[in-house]
Amino acid sequence: MAYSKKEKFGTKEQSLAAFAKALAHPARIAILSQLCKKEGCQCGEIVDNLPLSQSTVSQHLKELKSAGLISGEVDGPRSCYCINWAVIEKCYHDFNTLFSTLKTEQQKCCC
Repeated sequence: MAYSKKEKFGTKEQSLAAFAKALAHPARIAILSQLCKKEGCQCGEIVDNLPLSQSTVSQHLKELKSAGLISGEVDGPRSCYCINWAVIEKCYHDFNTLFSTLKTEQQKCCC
């Protein structure tokens, strides 16, 4: 039986990995792109603009919401989603810091 060793890494590495996993599908990138154009978006509107079924879009929304990248409210049969800008800003900052560090360290690399 395999055991996860991710808890052996720091919270920053775990957080970046969770963001990367949440963004690791083109449908999720498309959903975020749609949501940034509006204050809020109904699930049906998102489905209408993607070549995916409603259940598949719902699963992608669930992953984005689980990662904290979006928030959603259920109002009867409707679900309205919007981008969680505070989390997006943290994601941006953390990745920018990582890439800046990698670029600096790259200059010390022998390759």
